[in-house]
Amino acid sequence: MFDLIIRNANLPDGRTGFDIGIRGERIAEVAAKIEASAKAEIDASGRLATPPFVDPHFHMDATLSLGLPRMNRSGTLLEGIALWGELRPTLMREALVERALRYCDLAVSQGLLAIRSHVDISDPRLVTVEALLEVRERIAPYIDLQLVAFPQDGYYRSPGAVDALNRALDMGVDIVGGIPHFERTMSDGAASVEALCRIAAERGLPVDMHCDETDDPISRHIETLAAQTIRFGLKGRVAGSHLTSMHSMDNYYVSKLIPLMTEAEINVIPNPLINIMLQGRHDTYPKRRGLTRVRELMEAGLNVSFGHDCVMDPWYSMGSGDMLEVGHMAIHVAQMAGIDDKRKIFDALTVNSAKTMGLEGYGLDKGCNADLVILQARDPLEALRLKPNRLAVIRRGKVIARTPPRVSALHLEGRPSAVDAADYAPAFGN
Repeated sequence: MFDLIIRNANLPDGRTGFDIGIRGERIAEVAAKIEASAKAEIDASGRLATPPFVDPHFHMDATLSLGLPRMNRSGTLLEGIALWGELRPTLMREALVERALRYCDLAVSQGLLAIRSHVDISDPRLVTVEALLEVRERIAPYIDLQLVAFPQDGYYRSPGAVDALNRALDMGVDIVGGIPHFERTMSDGAASVEALCRIAAERGLPVDMHCDETDDPISRHIETLAAQTIRFGLKGRVAGSHLTSMHSMDNYYVSKLIPLMTEAEINVIPNPLINIMLQGRHDTYPKRRGLTRVRELMEAGLNVSFGHDCVMDPWYSMGSGDMLEVGHMAIHVAQMAGIDDKRKIFDALTVNSAKTMGLEGYGLDKGCNADLVILQARDPLEALRLKPNRLAVIRRGKVIARTPPRVSALHLEGRPSAVDAADYAPAFGN
């Protein structure tokens, strides 16, 4: 007897018509046909069952703050940073918690059940840290939330940031963050990378740095981050987020850089929605679009995962918490439209991101946590094309969100009475 069986589901690896049996909080069996009964069943009807979506790069302390204290009229990164600097002294714990919880409600509805959020520690009150620690505790039953101590205004550039970062870690923040390209000089940036990696090694913590989020090809802090990762024995525990300067670097230098990153086992986190929106603002035409070298990094064997980064905040007025929207943009900007390319993009929203975050029990194998999403799509390629409804979101064996299928009623003489976009894929696939 199972607690729940999902019948006739397609799996991300291409298997079709499989059943998934759940006992308690774990997947107990995955088979073409489970000859057993269950307390409850869900008929997936040939739709895709996938592990939940994972966002390894987000700013939950800023989410849903769009318009506070005013709108970002230019839509640029620097105006967004200036706006956040104006808003930060006015932030109150209760409002931060409420906005974050509202975003988490949205995330659950989208099948997004694991998030890594950077938390700005530039305000010595550390009210953002207090708020997000409370949120982490409150959402633990349904979202895995990791927190990064993030010196938004620079580790050395911002007065008090050195002390504030250590206090944030003492309070229970999980990960050491940084932003070396925002320090006053290149040498200060390199020094911050070394200092922060040393702290991580001493405390036994991972590292996740905003790194080279700029169009300047001379911004090469990812090189320093890789070298310090090796030096401090942090292989596999370090993430470089954004890496947009690689978009502008010459190929010879990149041919040296990528092997160094591979040796250091750097986790790479591009943010397709934000990177394409904010980069290249000083260009006329040709106009750079900023997304790092996704294909080349994947081909080198690096673990590449995609972040949403922002939703309706001073930097980005768009966003919906839908990681498939992130992947959809990545396909276009990285020009990864092949069948195998799209499967890699889907992995960057799920299994790769879970690896970046070090999530235990993630996946659809027997013994994994019973966390999964049923999509109104037949396979990962169709999911990326349609960004479909999440028919069911399951956490530890319990259905925590449902969305009805998106079906349009037609009133056309001689034509079908209803349209489901998922029924319109060509016979030869996506």
